[in-house]
Amino acid sequence: MAVEKLTKTKAFLHHVITGRWFMIFASCLIMAVSGATYMFGLYSNEVKVSLGYDQSTLNLISFFKDLGANLGIFSGLINEISPPWVILAMGATMNFIGYFMIWLSVTSRIAKPQVWQMCLYFYIGANSQSFANTGALVNCVKSFPRSRGSVIGLLKGYVGLSGAIFTQLYHAFYGDNSKSLIFLIGWLPAAISFIFLPTVRVLSITPQPKEIKVFYQLLYISLGVAGFLMMLIIIQNKLSFTRMEYIVGGMVVLLLLLLPLGIVFKEEFKIWKNQNQNQTFTDADATSVIELPQPEEALAAAPAHLESKNNSCLKNVFKPPKRGEDYTIFQALFSIDMLILFIATVFGVGGTLTALDNLGQIGNSLGYPKKSLTTFVSLVSIWNYLGRASSGFASEYLLTKYKFPRPLLLTLVMLLSCVGHILIAFGIPNSLYISSVIIGFCFGAIWPLMFAIISEIFGLKYYSTLYNFGAVASPVGSYILNVRVTGYLYDKEALKQLGVKGLIRQKGKDLTCLGVQCYKMAFLIITASTLIGCLVSFILVIRTRKFYKGDIYEKFRVELDTAQSLPTFGNTGATTNHAEEPDKINRK
Repeated sequence: MAVEKLTKTKAFLHHVITGRWFMIFASCLIMAVSGATYMFGLYSNEVKVSLGYDQSTLNLISFFKDLGANLGIFSGLINEISPPWVILAMGATMNFIGYFMIWLSVTSRIAKPQVWQMCLYFYIGANSQSFANTGALVNCVKSFPRSRGSVIGLLKGYVGLSGAIFTQLYHAFYGDNSKSLIFLIGWLPAAISFIFLPTVRVLSITPQPKEIKVFYQLLYISLGVAGFLMMLIIIQNKLSFTRMEYIVGGMVVLLLLLLPLGIVFKEEFKIWKNQNQNQTFTDADATSVIELPQPEEALAAAPAHLESKNNSCLKNVFKPPKRGEDYTIFQALFSIDMLILFIATVFGVGGTLTALDNLGQIGNSLGYPKKSLTTFVSLVSIWNYLGRASSGFASEYLLTKYKFPRPLLLTLVMLLSCVGHILIAFGIPNSLYISSVIIGFCFGAIWPLMFAIISEIFGLKYYSTLYNFGAVASPVGSYILNVRVTGYLYDKEALKQLGVKGLIRQKGKDLTCLGVQCYKMAFLIITASTLIGCLVSFILVIRTRKFYKGDIYEKFRVELDTAQSLPTFGNTGATTNHAEEPDKINRK
């Protein structure tokens, strides 16, 4: 009896670990430590001072960080031909190598690197984020296509929280040593990714009863994490924490991150119980049922094969299918919809990312105390999360219930970000707290909306590549607005304050600018460019209004109803239903 009980327990644990809800939990943890690029403001001053850079050089390094974080085309293409564990393993390795080299440079454990070498280190370390995003998020979206807005909002929300999570953990591990934060960023994400390598994988689309309710339960837990972090940030800003208090806070954060396991076990137990009750077929019955769908499978696969033979991808580049169908990569890249979305994102994300990357220097120039700078970064992290989670879940609700188009919500979010830019431009006393909240929220809200729009208009077949192409808009906007505009104008004003004419200065001398004028002109330009992005985004609203008035999830509803009418055997996490869904067949 005891042996039988132990066997059932082992079988249930295996069922949980290989289930799709555990994959969601694992993906949440991977994403919760994958937002290191958003903490650049915490340690950017260490890089600037220890290596003797001016603001233009620091912004150039920041651009390569943003380029690495968002240039995920390679990870997307690799994901098309390899399992997710390959992507996650590559990302973990790149993360450790990149940030470990940065830590060695900043702590003078190696000779001072050239600027191009630091740009390369930041690019490699930050590019690991695109690998983690592709490996975890893309496969979760494909497993839950009817809840894609909620999936993207939840997982992207945890990325937004990662800044505040890392802040608490680094205080718990290393005290106030901001150089050690770089080392923590190097080893922790790599360790988490390697732990969960086997659990994140490609799953068939299986009907999940009331799956949206489970996602809302996971959302409530993440809101609890965000609320606790916000409370902790406020208390830490008012009081001086001891090392032990930081350790206690860090332990509570870790426990809250593990809390979704309760929901995972509950949901997987329901599935496990139903499977045991319904498994009444004999081996002979099972064989006969499994063999019946095979001719249908062959028929379903045949047209796809003939289509791929008769229609080359280059021949039909400018003859895309209807919106919502599976575009090829070239059809999507050369479509007007993608061009409009890309341009709008360049202007929208570029401005908010410039504000985030320069938050530390903005605070210094406006005379905020050093303790407040940590508060700004943490506030941005919390509201970055709230923007991601709310835009993902709210857009899904508004779309399902009221047919409210996501492109219109994207336009409104970019319009709101202009308020934060204006507050920075005019340097109103204590307004940086408000602007960090607004910009953090808007920066977070843009991403789930953009990624959901791409999946809805261009389909899921090549989503991993198209998802990463959309992300490229971020470094393009960052280079234009951060490096070419903000960095140049900051150094120009700093030289003016020093009484130096022109931009020729002694190499290695730190340039510091003080006052509202340091960023005023730059953020007025950013505000204007964001308004242009709003107008471009509204063009997409007009072009897709009929598409969003229809039933954009009808295709998946039919597929899931068909799959539900056929019997399945074994764990839901494994593809044991031999009547494979059309999405699975297409991937083959």
